[in-house]
Amino acid sequence: MSELVSNGVQIYQFPTDEETVAEINATMSVHLPFAVVGSTEEVKIGNKMAKARQYPWGVVQVENENHCDFVKLREMLIRVNMEDLREQTHTRHYELYRRCKLEEMGFKDTDPDSKPFSLQETYEAKRNEFLGELQKKEDEMRQMFVMRVKEKEAELKEAEKDLHEKFDHLKRTHQEEKKKVEDKKKELEEELNNFQKKKAAAQLLQSQAQQAGSQQTKKDKDKKKRVPSNFVEV
Repeated sequence: MSELVSNGVQIYQFPTDEETVAEINATMSVHLPFAVVGSTEEVKIGNKMAKARQYPWGVVQVENENHCDFVKLREMLIRVNMEDLREQTHTRHYELYRRCKLEEMGFKDTDPDSKPFSLQETYEAKRNEFLGELQKKEDEMRQMFVMRVKEKEAELKEAEKDLHEKFDHLKRTHQEEKKKVEDKKKELEEELNNFQKKKAAAQLLQSQAQQAGSQQTKKDKDKKKRVPSNFVEV
């Protein structure tokens, strides 16, 4: 026990201020700290099964007071001092925990000048601080939103500019291709007209040649008809 005290280790002290438990608590305090062994396994000891921990050198029975202090611990915590433990947990440990949590949140009993002030004042101060931070966050989010909107507008304008440039390029290309097609069409039409003229001229010459040949043949036939019969050779 002296080693625990010298090292600053705090343990639960059995209360001795109540007459109903003062005597047994004083007696049990002599046995502190308890040496406890626990186990969920049962070992056969004689004709009975008992919870125990088995070692190579022997068996330690959980509920044998000659082996360990488990029975004393159970007696002191559950049957004798349960109400005191509950009260200490509620009035001391929980309150200490609650105070630490409130201090972490900024709720204190005194201001920086060690002057006491009410919980309502602390609440209002924290509320105003929270609203200020909330407004600051809201302003930051609004500015970030406006900035992102401007960035998106700039991106859209740039994309629109690119689309206009592509459209103008395609339009110029289309006009150039259209002009080429029209020029080619005009050239082909001229060639076709020339071909038609040449064809007509050729057909005319052919027709004239055929007419001339036909007339010559007719003349030859007429000439043969006019030759006298006495000039016919025998």
